[in-house]
Amino acid sequence: MSDSAQERYRVGYALAAKKQQSFIQPSLIEHSRQRGIDLIKLDPTKPLLEQGKLDCVIHKLYDDDWKQNLRGFREKCPNVPVIDSPEDIERLHNRVSMLEVITQLKFPVSESERFGVPKQVVVMDPSALSGGGGLGELEFPVIAKPLDADGSAKSHKMFLIYDQEGMKILKAPIVLQEFVNHGGVIFKVYVVGDYVKCVKRRSLPDISEEKIGTSKGSLPFSQISNLTAQEDKNKEYGEDRSLEKVEMPPSRFLEELAKAMRKSMGLNLFNFDVIRDARDANRYLVIDINYFPGYAKMPSYEPVLTDFFWGVVTRKNHV
Repeated sequence: MSDSAQERYRVGYALAAKKQQSFIQPSLIEHSRQRGIDLIKLDPTKPLLEQGKLDCVIHKLYDDDWKQNLRGFREKCPNVPVIDSPEDIERLHNRVSMLEVITQLKFPVSESERFGVPKQVVVMDPSALSGGGGLGELEFPVIAKPLDADGSAKSHKMFLIYDQEGMKILKAPIVLQEFVNHGGVIFKVYVVGDYVKCVKRRSLPDISEEKIGTSKGSLPFSQISNLTAQEDKNKEYGEDRSLEKVEMPPSRFLEELAKAMRKSMGLNLFNFDVIRDARDANRYLVIDINYFPGYAKMPSYEPVLTDFFWGVVTRKNHV
């Protein structure tokens, strides 16, 4: 059937320039077009009601003017899905409320696999960082992360802290999270509606008891990433062959966990990072949750997203 003959749907997108460049690839536009879906670039500075018929809106903008624009549109067009609600997304912009999503899941997802989050404390008082009172129940080494997780460059500045001396470079408010040895592997789980895909990535290497006793100060994650990149120079076509033998978490476990998180958060587009405790192969810890991640890095992202758009515009697939 030709494009003109079949019913077509309009999915509007409002994304920052960098996000638009990575996500709205020609391959995705074409895949969607063949399915009867036209991806429409929205102007966030103009009322959505003046930008033509829309069957769905997807977005990743957080300024107040956009939120007001979106609010007005939702009031006038309550039946048009907005992916996702700014109020629900907001929860992921704070590293405490983000992981509370996991701690508030009250039921065991699996009889054998267990899930949770690393122990963490929030330090609001700058004097606690220099005075030695910031750790609470934690022990060194710890990971230091900014409290805000809004996607800014500042929010990505993280450190591995080996001792009290290393704490002196930190600025409050900051989240201190226990470091859990996890075999140097992180599992990134992408969620697109009902679809769940897990990929393996290199992570921080395990820290031996001996190294804990001899390492001093702090190490920025960017420096650790550079060290890992040097080790990875021999990778072919971007594939890390050292990960080939690493066993994936059970897919059923990840699917059930993703389903529970999706229901709890009310979100359709997110990913979460999981590590497997090196001391207990059945214990998995969620360490991060991101809204609308870099899906273009996910294998076969075009048909996955197109299927999701189709499910949304035909009212079959969104929370």
